[in-house]
Amino acid sequence: MKYLVLFAVLAVVYAVWRAQRRASAPRQGNTQRPSIAPPQDMVRCAHCSVHLPRGDAVPEGAHMYCSTAHRDRGPA
Repeated sequence: MKYLVLFAVLAVVYAVWRAQRRASAPRQGNTQRPSIAPPQDMVRCAHCSVHLPRGDAVPEGAHMYCSTAHRDRGPA
């Protein structure tokens, strides 16, 4: 029985300690979220037909390629 009372007292002390710690912590309500990059257009490689973001594509004339090797080989 004495262990049950000891456990209850420790639980109350722990709960009070956590409440005091939360009350003294600085508020972070106005933190800004990291900005998410806007979506990019997806283009198809003229050689292998894989889709990739326009920013990663290698342009050659009117065609887009996934790599310089495919650009050198030309459209399939």
